Amino acid sequence: MRKPEGAHRWRMIFTVLGAVAVALGSFWLLEVMNKGSLDVNAAKKLDEPDYFVTNFSLVRMDLEGKPSYIVSGAKLTHYPADDSSDIDQPFVRKISPGVPPLNMTAELAHIDQNNTRLQLSRNVVIDRVAGPTTQNMTLKTEALTIFPDEERMESAVPVDLLSGRSHVTGVGLKANNASSVVEVPNSVRIVIPPRKAAPAK
Repeated sequence: MRKPEGAHRWRMIFTVLGAVAVALGSFWLLEVMNKGSLDVNAAKKLDEPDYFVTNFSLVRMDLEGKPSYIVSGAKLTHYPADDSSDIDQPFVRKISPGVPPLNMTAELAHIDQNNTRLQLSRNVVIDRVAGPTTQNMTLKTEALTIFPDEERMESAVPVDLLSGRSHVTGVGLKANNASSVVEVPNSVRIVIPPRKAAPAK
């Protein structure tokens, strides 16, 4: 028995529509997969460094256009995801009017938060020679965070501080370079040598 032509036509239409739907579905799936691949690649690229500089030196100016910080290192690696940078073997010099420069060294440094935070780690040493109004100072620790714009630094790990002839050890540090105030909040031990006796007349 021959089937009506209308039914045959509808079956062909449904078959074609089904094939188109499958094709569109495959195309959509391919687009999704490609987009996902692009997103993964983009994320991967963002997580990866976009450039590095070896044996570099840069100067950070203050609001008056005068040198405030000089930062150099063996290698600087920049990450585009958060616009941060890592520095191998960093050397930082803080320049302040009227006082000797403050020199800082470490094995590693990380700069982030729009270049407003510098994190030094591993064998951190800060050194300043004595000046007309300041004592010599040497600070040793394993981690130190510096906020250049606020001229302050802090640490949450053990510190060893030599200021003049006084020796301070403890855990944690809060220091303000502008006011020359240094606070060691925990497990503080201070050794102050006796004053030299005045020569007998």
